[in-house]
Amino acid sequence: MQHDESRQREVRLLARACDRAALTTAYGHCSVRLDANFFLVCAPKPMGRITPRDAGTVVPLDGPLPEGVLGEVRMHREVYRLRQDVNAIVRFVSPNVLALAAIGRTPHPRHGFGAYFGPDVPLWPDPALVRNDAAAEGVARTMGKCAAVVVSVNGALVGGASAAQALALAIFLEDAARVELVALQAGCADGPVLDADQCAARATWAGRVAERQWDYWTEGDPELAG
Repeated sequence: MQHDESRQREVRLLARACDRAALTTAYGHCSVRLDANFFLVCAPKPMGRITPRDAGTVVPLDGPLPEGVLGEVRMHREVYRLRQDVNAIVRFVSPNVLALAAIGRTPHPRHGFGAYFGPDVPLWPDPALVRNDAAAEGVARTMGKCAAVVVSVNGALVGGASAAQALALAIFLEDAARVELVALQAGCADGPVLDADQCAARATWAGRVAERQWDYWTEGDPELAG
C-alpha cells in the first residue's frame, strides 16, 4: 500500500514528542489512522530513538500483524476497529500511571487535565502483556468510549481525533495520575472530584489546546529544523 511521507513524519514527530514529555523510555509505540482499512505504526524501537530515516509499518485492520510489528500493536488495531472517532493512538508506560496501577487505581478527575477522562479511567486488570487478539479486544472494549485505558501494570493507551490530541491526552493522563498520587499521599482519597457536568465543560479542545501541546513538545525536532 502506498502512503504519504507526511504521515510517516507525523508518526515520527509524535513518537519523539512522547519521549520528550517523559512518557516513555525503552517501551511504547504510537500510530495514526490512514483510512477505513489501515493505520501506520511507528518503527519498533524506543520512541525517542526513532530517526528521520525510520519508516513505520502500515497495518491492516483486518488480518494478522505484519512481520516485525510489535505484538501489543494489536491494541491499536482493536481500538481503531471499535472507535471511528479515534485517528491516533499512543501506547506508553509513564511513572505515575504505572505507580497508580500497581495499587489497582486509576486517576479520578480532580483537576482540569483529569476532566478529559471523566468520570474515571477504566482499568484492564490482567498484568500479562497484551500479545494475543482476545486480550487486545478486551482492552479495547474496556476502554469503551473513554479517551484512555490503563493496561494494568503495563502503562496506558490513549486515543485522540488527531496526533496532537493523542499526545495531549497522554500528557494529561500522566498528570492526572500525578495529582491522584498526591491526593492519596495527603490522605485525601475521598477529596473532591469534578462531576460529569464539570468534566464536560472543562474538557474542551477549543483554543488550540492540543495544538499548543504539539507545538511545545515538537519544538526543535530534527524534522522541523530549518
